[in-house]
Amino acid sequence: MIPLPQKIVCVGLNYRDHADEQGVALPERPLLFAKWPNTLIGNGDAIRIPAISKQVDYEAELGVVIGRRACGVSVDDALSFVEGYVVANDVSGRDLQFADGQWVRGKSLDTFLPVGDLVPAHDVADPQALPIRAVLNGETMQDSSTSNMIFGVAEIVAFVSQAITLEPGDLIITGTPAGVGAFRDPPVWMKPGDEITIEIDGVGSITNPVTG
Repeated sequence: MIPLPQKIVCVGLNYRDHADEQGVALPERPLLFAKWPNTLIGNGDAIRIPAISKQVDYEAELGVVIGRRACGVSVDDALSFVEGYVVANDVSGRDLQFADGQWVRGKSLDTFLPVGDLVPAHDVADPQALPIRAVLNGETMQDSSTSNMIFGVAEIVAFVSQAITLEPGDLIITGTPAGVGAFRDPPVWMKPGDEITIEIDGVGSITNPVTG
């Protein structure tokens, strides 16, 4: 697993198919929120559902690890600041997220960000051409591609760096495609005894059990 980052910056509503499944307009700029380092776990570690949340969702995401200090960088230069990529699962307590009207508490519960091992940036030819999936108990729930992002990795890194100086080791997770549990009919929530796998071709996979 990656070392603890100083910052975890997240992008909401960043896949066209995810916006479509909610029936909402595409955002005009990246929608940023934060998760805290207490959320981080590795491949095989347990996602623990706390008593305060009954609607816990999975989100397959591409994670971007910053390699050198980035402040006010351009889109054209942004990828040169990326050390590498990780598979990530932006686990979300939807009941807390929707009740609060903002996302930090529902997204930052302990164990709510499994991530995989770092794949160096030079081993990923195009971060915008990666098949991405979430598989819950053997059933594929999300199946898309990073080509479906509204804002690509370079745009996101540049946008964040205009407002927030990124330091080496900082982690950006770049949004999730369609198929999350909250917008299924009926909704699908993770529960103790489940197993969730996130796969990104060329970056790897992580599998985590779910406990109470």
